[in-house]
Amino acid sequence: MSPGLPWSVRVLARLGAALALGLALAFAVANAPAAAQGTADAATLVADRVILTGDRRITAEGNVEVFFRGAHLTATRIIYDEATDRLTVDGPIRLSDGKGTFILGSSADISRDLRDGIIAGARMVMQDRLQVAGTELTRRSGRYTELTHAVASSCQVCPSNPRPLWEIRAASVRHDDVTRKLTFTGAQLRLWGVPVAYLPRLTMPDPTVDRATGFLVPTLRSTSDLGTGIRLPYFIALGPSRDLTLTPYWSPGGTRTLGLRYRQAFAAGTVELNGALSRDVLLPGETRGYMFGTGRFDLPRDFRLDLSVQAVSDPAYILDYGLGDIDRLASGAVLSRMRPDRFIDARFFHYRSIREGEDNATLPTDVGDLTFVRRFSPDILGGAGGLSLALHGHRRTSTETGDLNGDGAADGRDIARASLSVDWRRNWILPQGILGAVMAEATADIYGISGDPAYPGTVLRFTPAIAAELRWPWVRATRGGAIDTIEPVAQIVLSPDSPTAVPNDDSLVVEFDEGNLFALNRFPGADAREGGLRANIGLGWTREDPRGWSLGLAAGRVLRAGDLGQFSAGSGLSGTASDWLVAASLRTQGGLTLTNRALFGPDLSFTRNELRFGWDGASLDLEGTYVWMLADPSESRPLDTSELTFDAGWQFGEGWRGLVSTRYDLAADRAARAGIGLQFRNECATVDLSLSRRFTSSTSVSPSTDFGLNIAFSGFGSRADGRPYRKTCGG
Repeated sequence: MSPGLPWSVRVLARLGAALALGLALAFAVANAPAAAQGTADAATLVADRVILTGDRRITAEGNVEVFFRGAHLTATRIIYDEATDRLTVDGPIRLSDGKGTFILGSSADISRDLRDGIIAGARMVMQDRLQVAGTELTRRSGRYTELTHAVASSCQVCPSNPRPLWEIRAASVRHDDVTRKLTFTGAQLRLWGVPVAYLPRLTMPDPTVDRATGFLVPTLRSTSDLGTGIRLPYFIALGPSRDLTLTPYWSPGGTRTLGLRYRQAFAAGTVELNGALSRDVLLPGETRGYMFGTGRFDLPRDFRLDLSVQAVSDPAYILDYGLGDIDRLASGAVLSRMRPDRFIDARFFHYRSIREGEDNATLPTDVGDLTFVRRFSPDILGGAGGLSLALHGHRRTSTETGDLNGDGAADGRDIARASLSVDWRRNWILPQGILGAVMAEATADIYGISGDPAYPGTVLRFTPAIAAELRWPWVRATRGGAIDTIEPVAQIVLSPDSPTAVPNDDSLVVEFDEGNLFALNRFPGADAREGGLRANIGLGWTREDPRGWSLGLAAGRVLRAGDLGQFSAGSGLSGTASDWLVAASLRTQGGLTLTNRALFGPDLSFTRNELRFGWDGASLDLEGTYVWMLADPSESRPLDTSELTFDAGWQFGEGWRGLVSTRYDLAADRAARAGIGLQFRNECATVDLSLSRRFTSSTSVSPSTDFGLNIAFSGFGSRADGRPYRKTCGG
């Protein structure tokens, strides 16, 4: 606007700008209530000309733009008529609220109080996801926006494919700015232009809503055990921090299930409960169900409380209803705190096994632990030291003092244990860059044993250990920028074998790997302590290449002065010389990952071998594991184990993805499970089709086939994953 215009013209022009701003904000769906108060605020009007006429009209024309608080209006001409107190806007019109919602139209007429107005040939786009087009858009009461003869869809329509995947045609669509809901009257759902459903009235949340009461996406599921059924979740928003989801599942074959999920967020924690009640044809006349719950709370003084509840009516329920592969249930609480120099952990759990062949009466079902660890630096000795106190107790419900089930333990044995441990380590840098260290630790245990006549009621045990270690790292940088690091390690450890016999309930399965090759004690629990004079030797090599790949190799073994018979043959640690441990890892910039860990004897016969591989490419990703383990009855493994698991996903075509998974028992030459899936995802819909088969069987479950279908239309409510997905025409 020219600064040479008369004062009256400039004032009236500002009034026109404010009124034009009101128009923009009135139709800005997400912020309409605030817009009614925005007319008194300063706005910016840009136009080629501003004209004041004698009939009390103000006209802004030619590339008209209005800016205010992030809102933006573009039009060809805006006219304010003081006599009728209305605004007339000539298009093409584009209104944007600056928050992701905008309206397109050919012309508009609106009252100055911003509560009533009409836009002809309007199209409303919300959050760049949902589009609603109509012959006419009407604004009422400063709150409701209604489009007549409307079409709504979140699909991108391209000239090469003018029909959207889905659309809703309705006589009218009304949007409520306060409740943020869309109401369709006389709605017709069309897929690829073909009508498939008619609803007299349909209410949906708009794309700005995170949580709203209503039905969620249904799921079709068909199994060989339960038949074909449909899940129809209903979400209930109980408040800003609580919600409840009820999921009825109905099958014509006779299955009736009501599932629930309750979630609540507190100022310092969260709680979530998942459960279901079922009546089905598998166990006629019985009510089945499950309940899983978790909770986490941040307490004063840096403490954290974790809660867990797991309960099921019968061992087969979890597999029958596709809830996972859990075979041991744990319910309890953990109170913990971690600081740089100390750690405290108190926990109590009740366990229940649903694994075939296990008797809960002879298993430790009630288990409690208290652990306190303190790290410090001794002033006199130097180095780093640690002090730990551990209290443990577990109880079996059986009162039998003999071993009737043949597992090597009294069926009703209960144990309480208190352990005090002190450790110390100090490092030195020796000539030629050799790293030397000495270590020492001592552990005192007191056991209270009941229900087992093989042991006295109270047992005391003291286990000391000392060790010395040498490491000699060599580092080389090549001309190409790669860095090689080679590190030989030799460690000698002495810890006398304790003549005091104690029950072993927590150290029955031993893993020998590169993580504990140089550990003073390789047993995972406290009931067993490694003894004897031994040497741990190893060699490691890593290469970091600037082209984005890395390779690592490690090898080692344990040599003993004498065989104390502490380890089984399947662990790889038995005898005076352990198996050779060899581990390798490879990672490339292209997405390939390979890791392998093997235990084998002097004759190259494998005791264990574990291979993990993965590929994360642009269109293909896969992950797999191969495991071989020698039979070891002491670890409840009477037969050799040879198993392959494999999962792969392949992105083919725009939006299409295929999935394959399997778990195959090579020793028995049969599949344990297998599954395939097909997914389609674009900007307006997600389709998930899956087919899986479980081949294993037991006295409580039989092999079954599971088919699932899930279809979700985008555009209503905010995205659950928060990821935008927009297709562009032509690619």
